[in-house]
Amino acid sequence: MIVGIGIDLVECDRFLDWSAFKKQRIFTKKELEYADNDNANSEKHLANFWAAREAFLKALGTGFGDDISFSDVSVAHNDAGRPELVISGGARAILKQIAGTDARIHLSLTDQGDYCAAMVVIEVQ
Repeated sequence: MIVGIGIDLVECDRFLDWSAFKKQRIFTKKELEYADNDNANSEKHLANFWAAREAFLKALGTGFGDDISFSDVSVAHNDAGRPELVISGGARAILKQIAGTDARIHLSLTDQGDYCAAMVVIEVQ
């Protein structure tokens, strides 16, 4: 059963002028390393990571705030390169409230030209 769906669209250029301090406040070390390894597309990776966070929070039905910090939601890649969400802290607690411990999170990322998009589906069995 699907308990949440979220989508987000981000303009990639938004991240061009961000300071290193701001990026470090928002993104995890692994996300920044992943983006830096593809310097030509670094902003697209960051935009996708941001869109994934926003799409997850929309699927969850909440936003960033006192209970959920930027570091509670991040993107990692499995051995095959597939992006996956890593949920911790307050985000994990709210996910557990709405979906229990058997929640499956599906993430899809895409980019085209100046835009990146993410879609998240939260499912329980």
